[in-house]
Amino acid sequence: QVQLVESGGGLVQAGGSLTLSCVASGRTFSSSAVAWFRQAPGEEREFVAVISWSGGATYYKDSVKGRFTISRDNAKNTVFLQMSDLKPEDTAVYYCAVSRLRDWVTPSRLSEYAYWGQGTQVTVSS
Repeated sequence: QVQLVESGGGLVQAGGSLTLSCVASGRTFSSSAVAWFRQAPGEEREFVAVISWSGGATYYKDSVKGRFTISRDNAKNTVFLQMSDLKPEDTAVYYCAVSRLRDWVTPSRLSEYAYWGQGTQVTVSS
C-alpha cells in the first residue's frame, strides 16, 4: 500500500505561481511513474503531467507545456508540480497518482494508476 498526501494548493491570481507536493508513505514509489491529474467542478478528472520512475522522462498535457514542470525526489518519496503563469482554467482539485508501471503506456488512462491522493485545491482568480 502507498499513501499519498498532496499539499501546496491555494488561491492565486492569474499569472501567479504555485508548487504542489505529493509525499508518499508506506511502500516506496521509486520504481513507479507518478502523475498529476486535476478535476474541475462538473468535469472529468484529466491528466496533467507524468514523470518516469527515474525522473528521466516526462510528458505533459498540451495546455500546460511550458508552464508546468513535474519533478521527483525519490530519496524523499516526493513528487512536485511547479506551476507558473497560472490561468483561471487551471482551477481544479489536483491529485497525484502512482502508476502500476515504471514509465507509461497511456498516461491519461486512470486505470494505469494504482494509488491516488486526496487532492489539493488550486484556485486561480482572474
